[in-house]
Amino acid sequence: MKKTLFLLFFCLMSVVVCGQKTNQRDYVSIRFAPSHADWVYAVGEQVEIEVAPICHYVPVPNIEMTYSWGPELRPAETEGRIFSGKDGEVCLSLQGLNEPGFKTLTVSVEVGGKTYTNYINLAFAPEEIEPTTQLPKDFQRFWKQTIAKCREIPLEPVFTPMPALSTPYCDAYEVRFQNFAEGQYLYGTLCVPKGVNPTDTNATHRYPAVIQWPGAGVKPHPGVRGFFPERGVITIEMGINGISVNMPQQVYDDLRANALRDYNTIHQDDREQYYYRKVYAGTVKTVDLLCFLPCVDTTRIGCFGGSQGGALTIVNAALDPRIKAAAVCYPAMAELAGYVHGRVGGWPRFFRNRPVYDAKRQVQRADAVEAVVEQKVRAGEYYDVVNFARFVKCPIWMQIGYNDQVCCPTSTYSVYNTLSCKKELFTPLDCAHWQYPEHKDMRAEWLYNELMK
Repeated sequence: MKKTLFLLFFCLMSVVVCGQKTNQRDYVSIRFAPSHADWVYAVGEQVEIEVAPICHYVPVPNIEMTYSWGPELRPAETEGRIFSGKDGEVCLSLQGLNEPGFKTLTVSVEVGGKTYTNYINLAFAPEEIEPTTQLPKDFQRFWKQTIAKCREIPLEPVFTPMPALSTPYCDAYEVRFQNFAEGQYLYGTLCVPKGVNPTDTNATHRYPAVIQWPGAGVKPHPGVRGFFPERGVITIEMGINGISVNMPQQVYDDLRANALRDYNTIHQDDREQYYYRKVYAGTVKTVDLLCFLPCVDTTRIGCFGGSQGGALTIVNAALDPRIKAAAVCYPAMAELAGYVHGRVGGWPRFFRNRPVYDAKRQVQRADAVEAVVEQKVRAGEYYDVVNFARFVKCPIWMQIGYNDQVCCPTSTYSVYNTLSCKKELFTPLDCAHWQYPEHKDMRAEWLYNELMK
């Protein structure tokens, strides 16, 4: 009976789970059915998991598969071969994790000369995951001084109508304002209710406002559509790279391949010069911009984002008490030195491909290399989202997908577990680095309701 219930549950989810690694139309998929339906185990607990290759919605009997099992995004501890039985299924018994965290089972099968692969991340006491990131003694002072320096630069905003991006509910503007230095700008797409002049000093109605922080990359920003504009909420989708949000795609492609290539590593070893210093400071300047607009209700400002945007959402909420509520999906920039401490680190996963940096492997290292690592680790502490999470006061809604291999759940749980504010966690287990449309609606509803309290 227990087996039947698990199989029924995971049959319903199999198409989505398979979608992590394979296209929905793949000829063969691989279905997992863990012995715990919530994918959560106690530390040290043995894992029982049924594996089934699926073709035409039917398990494939008597076929060989290969598997690997080990800590999340780290070398496998166990590898082997298994065969599906007469019913097309096989049960694996796997060693659990002896500390809070996640382990990954990856399974591959070859059919007709093509290899199909899928994976699943299983949790071990995730609510007990603690960060490795250390809080610098002068963390708050550093950011107060940074914000003060940034605010010495006047906003000098410019609003340019973007009729092509306007909708029946809102009018769109490209907005530009000075950020960290004279002549250094941030750009975003501002959407205001139809007919509202954003700079009209005679405005008689004030609207709530939300900021969308962008995921990583160099790209245009067409503005927030749908839910918020339709409810009369002012929105601004920000870029972070100091370039217009409304240029031909080729321009972004060229910048991404050249001047802005690997921007997340620029001056990574220097807390004063690191690329994200002006970006993090820009979250506060963006709130300054919204508070500059006569049509904004400054008591009802929220923000949201995923990945890099999730990181900036946490940063924004920590640095600016004017943020009333924040919705976060799989935040990046967390546990930046995770691999140095012998476990997975969050995006951009610094040190991942350099085993010489893995302190637990006792590798012989030159003093010079060790010093560089230490310098990067210390600088990164000022930018690690875990440390910003310590200072968030407003309510937080967070989504973590167990199958995320970009902003891995070990790092994102480190953020969530550090938060001491009012918080709500949503864990769609099968989600990787994406959301279902229904979950985007859920996030928007939560943020809107918090702002309207």
